[in-house]
Amino acid sequence: MNILDALILGLTQGLTEFLPVSSTGHLIIVHDLLGTDIGGALAFDAVLHLATALAVIIYFRRDVLRLLKTALRLMGHKEVVGKDKKLLLAILWGTVPAVVLGLSLESYIETSFRSPELVAVVLLLGSILFVLAERKHKYRTGSTELDSLRGFRIGLWQAAALLPGLSRSGATISGGMLLGLDRHEAARFAFLLAVPVILGAGLMKLIDLLSVGSNFEWSYLLAGALTAFAIGLLAIHFLLSILRKYSLWPFVWYRVALAILILVWAV
Repeated sequence: MNILDALILGLTQGLTEFLPVSSTGHLIIVHDLLGTDIGGALAFDAVLHLATALAVIIYFRRDVLRLLKTALRLMGHKEVVGKDKKLLLAILWGTVPAVVLGLSLESYIETSFRSPELVAVVLLLGSILFVLAERKHKYRTGSTELDSLRGFRIGLWQAAALLPGLSRSGATISGGMLLGLDRHEAARFAFLLAVPVILGAGLMKLIDLLSVGSNFEWSYLLAGALTAFAIGLLAIHFLLSILRKYSLWPFVWYRVALAILILVWAV
């Protein structure tokens, strides 16, 4: 790996972590094209995920600080704002499925599902999910309140996104829309829900890989991480702007086109 590879991977992660196109799927494809060994790829991906988690925290810093204050007040048995408590509990319950499945299956999925062909198939399946979510949203009537149960059910979709190609943001946004949430509200919750999972998974992978030793240049890691962080901030703003005015359909067509391209390339 060289500095150009690191910048390309950082750019890929920053753009695709938050856009509903699957960052893991894109990273697998880019690593395959660059010829990165799997150990180095997983170490690099862990650092890039931490960088994009930081981007979410910075972008939604007001929400994050308010949730932290709510958690501290609850632990101190003090009165809290009702909607903040509901959002916090929805995030906590929504994190459970990804933690449980992640601890038990993630290492297997990471080593067994890194084939570009499998990524292409999951990209197509995710596109169908987006279409169903948009259809549900089109006939949506009234507003739906986000609570612990809905948070948990959206969390199941986040856990399903362990499959490379599905997209964590795409799965959780679609899951929220299928449960009756507004598109923009579903996206906001998807980003906040991603923070504990991305941080936890990134830290665990990095600690594991450091404990056994990995052959990578820290300067390359830093360059890739800074790129992922900066581009990630722009990607969050771009996606929220798109979803305020438009829909998931542009991402459906992108995913279908990419899947076809991957399958043709593989053949």
